[in-house]
Amino acid sequence: QSCLSRQQLLAAIRQMQQLLKGQETRFSEGLRAVRSRLSTIHASLAKAAPELPAAACPALQAPADGRKFGTKYLVDHEVHFTCDPGFQLLGSSTRICQANGSWTGQEARCAEIRECSSSPCQNGGTCLEGLNHFKCLCPPQWTGTTCQYQAQTAPPTWSVTDDPAFSRQPRCAQIAQTQQCSCDPGFHMSGTASNGICQDLNECEVYQQQGGPRLCAHTCVNIPGSFHCSCPPGYVLLGDGKSCEDIDECSLSQDNCTSGSTCINTGGGFQCVTPQCPPAAGNVSYVKTSPFQCERNPCPMESRSCHQAPKTISFHYLPLPSKLQTPAPLFRMATAAAPGRPGPDSLRFGIAGGNNRGHFVVQRSDRHTGELLLVQSLQGPRTVHVDVDMAEYLDRVFQAKHLSKITLFVSPYEF
Repeated sequence: QSCLSRQQLLAAIRQMQQLLKGQETRFSEGLRAVRSRLSTIHASLAKAAPELPAAACPALQAPADGRKFGTKYLVDHEVHFTCDPGFQLLGSSTRICQANGSWTGQEARCAEIRECSSSPCQNGGTCLEGLNHFKCLCPPQWTGTTCQYQAQTAPPTWSVTDDPAFSRQPRCAQIAQTQQCSCDPGFHMSGTASNGICQDLNECEVYQQQGGPRLCAHTCVNIPGSFHCSCPPGYVLLGDGKSCEDIDECSLSQDNCTSGSTCINTGGGFQCVTPQCPPAAGNVSYVKTSPFQCERNPCPMESRSCHQAPKTISFHYLPLPSKLQTPAPLFRMATAAAPGRPGPDSLRFGIAGGNNRGHFVVQRSDRHTGELLLVQSLQGPRTVHVDVDMAEYLDRVFQAKHLSKITLFVSPYEF
């Protein structure tokens, strides 16, 4: 009896195992089908969905007196900022575009570095602003970058010691049992603390020694506590207090030219000129048609040399500053046809004479115009002459030549 029931039990267990195995197989197949279906739906949705444009931030500008590096304003992109020499950066040197369309950090600004505003010079030293740095001019008994160390030295060469007008008493106050003395701007302390005197600082000398910016276009004049600029005779000081402008003696009738001559304004002065036509030679003679132009008298038909001579001779006077930057255009020549007559169809320009010819070239600027260029700088004072001729051709046949006699009055000064 028990043997039979054991057999039945084993058969029932095997049947149950088969049933479970079948269920497991069907479940795995269903799971695979669902996963495959999900993959298909995901792929089709991903293909159909348009790509969302990446978020961007508003454009950033370079700060005044500074520079910006980086031109992309998309999310996670960086933009960097720096300041020019003599300026310091306020705000963020790097800003990053965030996903919400805003930048990290603060707006970048460049502020001028004013090293002397914190009064870094001790013991009566005078502070001078430089580019990205300051310099302390120390009283004779002090030394160091901020006049922090005591030393016994002679007064500096840039102080004025032999003129009482350039010295004044210091301003002193009793602070915490010690006497503190200081000088007005433009003066520095000289002598001992108990017997000090404020001596003028010669700004003209200081800036010349330091290789700093030119205080004056021409001459720097030291005065107690400051300086002023002066200009050479024939020039007037402009409103900026440092630049010089030429006085036009001719337009102000400050010249002494006689009635037969013409006044030409030059740098720092004037010239009286009386242009003369060349004397008659052979069949060639000229007549003066205006104060600055001569025209050739009609030529005999058979005289080839007369026809080859300049038809017109004009005189031109140009004032120039010394050491003018080159290349510099100085003068233009152009042709014009008489009404009802065909003009030349080609022109040739050349330098025909004068001194210092190597300083100039002539080039064509358009079909009917030539230009005289200064290609090598001229140092004044000097007077330079250059002759430029223009030959006219029609159907490759020579028609006429025109001569321009140019005189350059080069000033002794660069302004």
